[in-house]
Amino acid sequence: MEERVLASFLGPEGRLGTIPTKHAKLLVVLDHLAQAFEPGRTYPEAEVDQILTRFHPDYAALRRYLVENGFLTREDNVYWRSGGTFEV
Repeated sequence: MEERVLASFLGPEGRLGTIPTKHAKLLVVLDHLAQAFEPGRTYPEAEVDQILTRFHPDYAALRRYLVENGFLTREDNVYWRSGGTFEV
């Protein structure tokens, strides 16, 4: 299912055409976006925005969704990956 969802929202360059409105599909996309952040590393907000801009111009919405859904944690304008699937 994840591959189908990603294929319908990501273009050939890996950019999002639209941000999913259905929560289940949004979670699949957010998990994919979380892979762009290294576990154990902290990121200033500007770097998070720069990474997310590669996927969609509304980086602020993506950042908010990532935090609200537990993929990233934010404290004092510093972010780190706190969720999503991890490769072993």
